[in-house]
Amino acid sequence: MTLFINRLTQLDVSWWCPNRGLVGASWHVDAELDGELGDDGMLFDFGEVKPWIKQRLDAGPDHTLLVPTLAPGLELHDCREGLCMRATRPWAMELRAPRQALTLLPWREIDVDTLANHLAAELMHRPPPRVSDIRLRLYEEDIQGASYTYSHGLKRHAGNCQRIAHGHRSRLQIWQQGQRAVALERQWADWLADRYLIDEADIVVDNGPAGPQTLTTRYRAAQGDFFLRLPEERCAVLPTPTTVEWIADWLARRIARDTGRDTRVHAFEGIDKGAIAQASPA
Repeated sequence: MTLFINRLTQLDVSWWCPNRGLVGASWHVDAELDGELGDDGMLFDFGEVKPWIKQRLDAGPDHTLLVPTLAPGLELHDCREGLCMRATRPWAMELRAPRQALTLLPWREIDVDTLANHLAAELMHRPPPRVSDIRLRLYEEDIQGASYTYSHGLKRHAGNCQRIAHGHRSRLQIWQQGQRAVALERQWADWLADRYLIDEADIVVDNGPAGPQTLTTRYRAAQGDFFLRLPEERCAVLPTPTTVEWIADWLARRIARDTGRDTRVHAFEGIDKGAIAQASPA
C-alpha cells in the first residue's frame, strides 16, 4: 500500500552553484510512503505523517546553505565560528558560520532530484512502524510572471532565518494606477536575481584579501557568529533588516521615486506568504 501527501511542506534554502554563485530556492515537498496496513486499516495517520516529515526537514536542510563539497573552486575547513567555506567560481566568496547553518553534500553540484532521494534515504534511517520505503519529490512553484531568487540572513530572528545564507524563490507583483506593471516586475526581478540582500547596519570594514570591490557582513545571533564576504556587485544593500516587510517597503519607495507614480508592491517570501507595501513619489 502507498500513502501520498502532496505539498506536505516546503523548503526554503540557498545553494552554492559554480556557475551562478549563491542561489535562493523554494521547493514544494510531496511524499509517498510504502508499507503494510495495520489493524486500524491505516499505514500512517495523516495527522502524524506530516509533522513527522516536516520536523526532520526543518531540523535538517531547511533554511541552510546547501554546499556541494566536490564543486570546483571550493574549499572547506574548521574555523572559530564553526565552518569556513571559500569559493573562487563563479566569483570569490568566503562564509563562516556555525555548522548547522550549512548542509554538506558530497556532490559536484546540487541536483533537486538527487537531493530528494538523499533526504528520503535519511528519513528511512529510522522509519515509522510498518513503513518500508519513502519517496520525496521537490519542485518549484509554478509562477506565471516575474520571480527572482535571493539570499539573506536575519540576525534578530529567533529561529533559523538568522542563518546568514538561506534564501527563497519568490513572486514579485507591482501595481500602479490600478494595474499590474508587468514590465516593471520583470525589470526588478531580473535585477534582483541571485543577489544577496544586506542590512546596511551589518556591513563591517574588512581588511581581507585584495581583489575586486567586496562587501562584508558580520553579526552575532542566538545560534552563533556569522560572516560573509562577497562581491559588491552581487549585493543589494537595504537601510533596514532584510525581512520581507522591509523588502516590500524598500521596493515600493524605490519604484515610486524612480517612476513618479504611486506604487503598491506585493513581495513574496518563498511560496504563498509575503508582505504588501505602498509608497508615493517623494
